[in-house]
Amino acid sequence: MPGAGASPFPPIADYGFLSDCHTGALVAHDGGVDWLCVPRFDSPSVFGSLLDRQAGVFRFGPFGIHHPAARTYEPGTNVLVTTWKVPSGWIVVRDALTLGPWDKEDSVTPHTRPPADDDAEHLLVRTVECIEGHVEVELVCEPVFDYGRAPAEWTLVDGGRHLADASSGGLTIRLASDLALGIEASRARGRHTLRAGERAFCALSWAEGLATPHDVDDAEARIASTIRFWRDWLGRARIPDHRWRDPIQRSALAIKGLTYMPTGATVAALTTSLPETPGGERNWDYRYTWMRDATFTLQALHFLNLDWEADEFMQFVADVEPTKDGSLQIMYGIDGRRDLTESTVDELTGYEGARPVRIGNAAFDQRQNDVFGSVLDSILLHTRRAQRLPRRLWPLVESQADCASKVWGEPDQGIWEARGAPQHYVSSKLMCWVALDRAGQLAEIRGDQDRARGWRETADEIKADILEHGLSKRGVLRQHYETDSLDASVLLAAMEGFLPPGDERLHATVLAIADELTENGFVLRYRTDETDDGLSGKEGTFLICSFWLVSALAIVGERQRARDLMERLLRIASPLGLYAEEFETASARHLGNFPQAFSHLALIEAAGRIILDELVSEIT
Repeated sequence: MPGAGASPFPPIADYGFLSDCHTGALVAHDGGVDWLCVPRFDSPSVFGSLLDRQAGVFRFGPFGIHHPAARTYEPGTNVLVTTWKVPSGWIVVRDALTLGPWDKEDSVTPHTRPPADDDAEHLLVRTVECIEGHVEVELVCEPVFDYGRAPAEWTLVDGGRHLADASSGGLTIRLASDLALGIEASRARGRHTLRAGERAFCALSWAEGLATPHDVDDAEARIASTIRFWRDWLGRARIPDHRWRDPIQRSALAIKGLTYMPTGATVAALTTSLPETPGGERNWDYRYTWMRDATFTLQALHFLNLDWEADEFMQFVADVEPTKDGSLQIMYGIDGRRDLTESTVDELTGYEGARPVRIGNAAFDQRQNDVFGSVLDSILLHTRRAQRLPRRLWPLVESQADCASKVWGEPDQGIWEARGAPQHYVSSKLMCWVALDRAGQLAEIRGDQDRARGWRETADEIKADILEHGLSKRGVLRQHYETDSLDASVLLAAMEGFLPPGDERLHATVLAIADELTENGFVLRYRTDETDDGLSGKEGTFLICSFWLVSALAIVGERQRARDLMERLLRIASPLGLYAEEFETASARHLGNFPQAFSHLALIEAAGRIILDELVSEIT
C-alpha cells in the first residue's frame, strides 16, 4: 500500500458529497467529480476515478491549480462551495445535483411513493464566479461508462460548441456550458479566462430530453432552488439548541441525501468497494437498503421530528417481497428488488489497489436472525406516536414474529454478515428477543391479548437462553455461545432495553467493550484474529460501534465517559463533517464506504441520548 502522501487517490474523508435524493456524487479537493452513477444510486458509474484513476472524471476549476483555498457547504444544504486562489485572482465554484418544483411524472426514475413538492432535475450543475483579478478556468469532462469499462463517444450538438453528447451502451448524457467546448478523443474540454464579476457554468444532464440550463442565470437559479429545498427541508427538522447542533444537522442532511426519494429507501452508503482494510479484500457494495438500518433510521428521523421521511421508509419496508418462509431478506435493492447477485469488476484497480471491486452483495441471501427485531422495533417506533397500527403492517408483524419464534434457536451469520461458519451469535438472539418483545407490545396496541401473551412468553424464553449460554464466567455478554471473545454488537443489549440500566451484567459488558475492544478509545466490531469471518486482514475501528458505545455508556450511567468519547468522535469528522464506515487510528484516516448512513444515524442517537440526559439533569 502506498505511504501517506504518495497515493494518487484522495483521502476518503476529503470528498464532498452531493445529492438530489435519486443519486449522489463525490467531489475531490481538486474539483473533480470522482464518483457519479446515473440515473440512480445503484446504477453503473459514469465517473469512477474513486476506484481507478482512469475510470472517468469531471473537473471544473482553475487551470493548473489543484488545491483550493477553502471548501464548505452552503449553510443548511448539500450544495458544495469551493474557493480557489491563484496568483492572478480568486474564483468561487458551486456544485449541486439540482432539485426543483415537481410538475410532471418522472420518467427517468419513476416514483412509487407520492411525489414531494420538489424533485430531482437529473442535472449536475456547476457555476463559477471570479471575485477578484482574473483566472483561467478549465472544464474537463471524461466519462467512462459501465464502471470504467466503456469510454464515451462524443458528438457536438446543434452545430455549435456549447452542447455535447457523450454516449455508450445505449446511455447518453449531455454536457452544456457557456465555455466553448472541444472534443479530444473520449473527453470534452473547455478553457476561458474570467475577470472580476464574470460568471460561467457547466452542467451534465441525464434528464428527459437531456434538458440543460439555458445560460449562467438559469444555472444559478437552479442552484438557488436547490439551496431553498435543503433549507426548507432542514427547517422542518427539530434540531436541538446545543453545542452539537452542527454535527446533528450535517448528519441529518447526509441521511436525507442518501434517501432514494422515489421509493423511500435509504442506501447504506453512496459507494461500493472502498476498503475496510487498506489494500485488502474487505470491499463491499453498500448501495442497497439493509433492514437492520430500519430501527436506527426511524429513531433518528423521529428524534428530528421528520415524520414524513419516517413514514416513507416504513412504507418501503411494508412493500418489499418476503422470502418463501415469510421472512424478510437482510437487504433489498432501492427499488425493492431481491436479487443482488455479486460480481467483480476486474478491470478496475480499486481504491489504492484494494481489490476486488464488487457490484452487488452476496450477503443478500444469508440467514441473519437479527432482521426480525430490526423490522418489528421500527414498526413499534412508528406506531407509538399515533397508538394506531396501520392495517397493512399487521401481516408483517405476524410474519416476522412467527419467523423469529421458529429460528431464534438456530445459528446464523450474525449482524456483521460473517462469511465463516454459522454460530449462535448473542446479538442475533438478542434481536429475536426484541422481535417478540415488540410484537407483544404491538399486539396489545391492536387489542390482541392472546397473541401478545404468546409472543411475550417466547421473548422470556429467548432471554433466559441468552443469560444461560451467552454470558462468560465473568458475567459479560460474549460474541457467540462457543467463545468468550467480545463483539460490539452486544451493546444493543443496552440500547434495546434487554437488561435494565442498573444491571451489573450490562454494566460489566459495556465497560469490557470500552476497555478491551478498542484502539485508542475507538471500538472494533470484533478482533479479526479471534473471529472466523471468512476473510483475511485487519480492519479499522467501526464508527457506528464507537457511537453505540457512547449511547451504552450514557445508559449505564457512565455519563462523563460517554461525553468524552462523543467529543473525540466529533473531532475526527471529515473536513466537511461527514463520516465513512471505519476509522484507522494509527493513520487517523477514514476507511470504508462513504458517506456512511449508519455512522450518521448512530451519531444522532448518541447525541440525542446525552442531550436528553443533560436536559433531565437541568430540571431535577
